[in-house]
Amino acid sequence: MRLLLVEDERHLSDAIAHLLKAKKYIVDCCYDGEAGLEYGLRGIYDVIILDVMLPKRNGFDVLNMIRQYDVTTPVLLLTAKDQVSDKVHGLDLGADDYLTKPFSTEELLARIRALLRRQGNVLTEDCLRFKETSLHLSTHELCHGEKKIQLGLKEFNLMSCLLHHKRQIVTKEMLIEKVWGYDADVDYNNVEVYISFLRKKLQFIKSPLMIKAVRGVGYTLGGGEE
Repeated sequence: MRLLLVEDERHLSDAIAHLLKAKKYIVDCCYDGEAGLEYGLRGIYDVIILDVMLPKRNGFDVLNMIRQYDVTTPVLLLTAKDQVSDKVHGLDLGADDYLTKPFSTEELLARIRALLRRQGNVLTEDCLRFKETSLHLSTHELCHGEKKIQLGLKEFNLMSCLLHHKRQIVTKEMLIEKVWGYDADVDYNNVEVYISFLRKKLQFIKSPLMIKAVRGVGYTLGGGEE
């Protein structure tokens, strides 16, 4: 899962990013509204964590522009403002949730998990599941029944992305941006190699899941009977 964090307070941003990375999220950080808007419009994130009080563009403006361009990524607003009018304004602009500073790390993580669930992802605190196959976020283990196997970091991130978009076509461009990063010097062959690794590991644990290639586009994850 790839998250975008737009927060201009560097110490707070570093602390949140460290927390999220420890929970196996991939995190991109921006420190002003202009950069946050540029990154947010890419549409590659699973959740955007957006501070309201930002230099160059405030969070309300960034949120408004993101929604005007039909980016549907869930947005969690962070702000020191606790007035009801500010909360209502943010929600009316298209925010999915609102967290007032200071906040506990447990609440932040819980709200992120809730936003991911609203997207239709079967997510517990430490596990993604699909058709009795599970991916454990803390150990990077892929399991089915009593069989399990450890995934490397790139394999884990690819499998996480496919599970979050199960039964949907995930383009190779999206996989590169989510797993390697927007500016990474990676070609499609890298994706194909890691997809091959994942297929072998799914076979090893006797999972019914299949990663099917969509010629010239990308991949889709489904059950063996689909």
